[in-house]
Amino acid sequence: MKDPESTSGTPTIPPWAWLPARRVAVAVRRPIERFLHIEAASGIILIGAAAVALIWANSPWADSYDALWHTPFRIGIGDWTMEKSLHFWINDLLMAVFFLVVGLEIKREIVDGALSDVKRAALPLAAAVGGMLVPATIYAAMNVSGPGADGWGVPMATDIAFAVGVLTLLGKRVPPALRVLLLAFAIIDDIGAILVIAIFYASGFAVNGLLLALAGLGLGWLLLKMGVKPGVAPLPFLLAWAGLYWAGIHPTIAGVMIGLLAPARAWYGREGFLMTAHRALDEFRERAADGKSDPELIEPLQQIAVAQREAIAPAVRLEALLHPWTAFGVMPLFALANAGVRLGGIDFAEPGGMAVLGGIILGLLVGKTVGVLAFSWLAIKLRLCVLPQGVDWRGMMVVGFAAAIGFTMAIFIAELAFQDPDLLGVAKLGVLAATAVAATLAFVGGRLLLPAQQPAAVVGTTESVVESSTKLWVGAPVHAPPSGNH
Repeated sequence: MKDPESTSGTPTIPPWAWLPARRVAVAVRRPIERFLHIEAASGIILIGAAAVALIWANSPWADSYDALWHTPFRIGIGDWTMEKSLHFWINDLLMAVFFLVVGLEIKREIVDGALSDVKRAALPLAAAVGGMLVPATIYAAMNVSGPGADGWGVPMATDIAFAVGVLTLLGKRVPPALRVLLLAFAIIDDIGAILVIAIFYASGFAVNGLLLALAGLGLGWLLLKMGVKPGVAPLPFLLAWAGLYWAGIHPTIAGVMIGLLAPARAWYGREGFLMTAHRALDEFRERAADGKSDPELIEPLQQIAVAQREAIAPAVRLEALLHPWTAFGVMPLFALANAGVRLGGIDFAEPGGMAVLGGIILGLLVGKTVGVLAFSWLAIKLRLCVLPQGVDWRGMMVVGFAAAIGFTMAIFIAELAFQDPDLLGVAKLGVLAATAVAATLAFVGGRLLLPAQQPAAVVGTTESVVESSTKLWVGAPVHAPPSGNH
């Protein structure tokens, strides 16, 4: 029977596979793969998870929703065990993996991205500062000394998955430079949110825990000096996580710390990979021609595997490895566990309830957009930066709308800020409502404000931006290839 995937003489089906079963697997896999390769797919899944949570929490089976996330779950070995609710493990441990990806993104951007140069970073930095200060100010002004005063950090955060997803839906209307600007803005916004969580939402402080966290970081640094990449070593991560939890600092920050340790420059680099691969292929060809057995062919293949792994910086490689798990696993699971607000159970007469709701909605929808535009305009007027080529103020307004999409990080901060379940429900409702409106404004605004097709002159001037954006994912500057074999 004919191979369903082969387009050349090389078979793509293992000799032990059964062709009819393989055809079924291919038929199921291909549409899933096409969907997952759509850039907005993670945002779509995130929206779907939030919708399921809302429907479930307001259905006749609402009690099962609450019971599921309060199910006790124990991990550990022997006497070293820890029992917490399923909700805790999602919000505190799995989200630490999400923060690890954030840390890797920050490291990559600082070393070889949009934040590596002061002039390039000035505009997204100004936009991010405005996008954090103005929403926090609006919220604080509406909740002065009220029961919801601690929630000022909620409207400061932008959800990059939703924001990039909306821009992706706009297609060719979005110039490459505008996309890079939004990504850089979101990275700086994440840094601000991380600092707010670490400094202002810590619950007490234990010196012993901090020492354990520092020991984890120290071990990661030692492994780095020994040539072992800390990003792939789980022990430093777990030690830092446990230490921060013990210290009273939210343990998800451990992910950022370990991510910042990961090397952002490649060992072999591109030329090193090519040289090593060519040499190993020649050796493989010679051994195969001499009729060597399969075990004797392993060594050149191992050389190629090492060269392939080290062609890309560890931070980039680990980010690419973890990103699908966080985008399609951790974040939707977080949304499913936290977006289930019982609308019928929200008491808007609760003291401070309307102030919290209004502060979050106005902080995100008005504060984010006004803050991004006003601080960007001020930075340009002060000649600290200029608009990138291909980007005008209509594009900046779209960025301002997209920046108001809070969701994941905003709900995460709300979980830390509000101990009162009634106020927490109001806060989550505010985040969900503001996110829905902001996503609509960004999409409709992009359709109305951005031209359907970028002018040829503009496309030509943004080639360097496309190249720099691609460079973020391809790898770091080339290093001299190692002379010996591995």
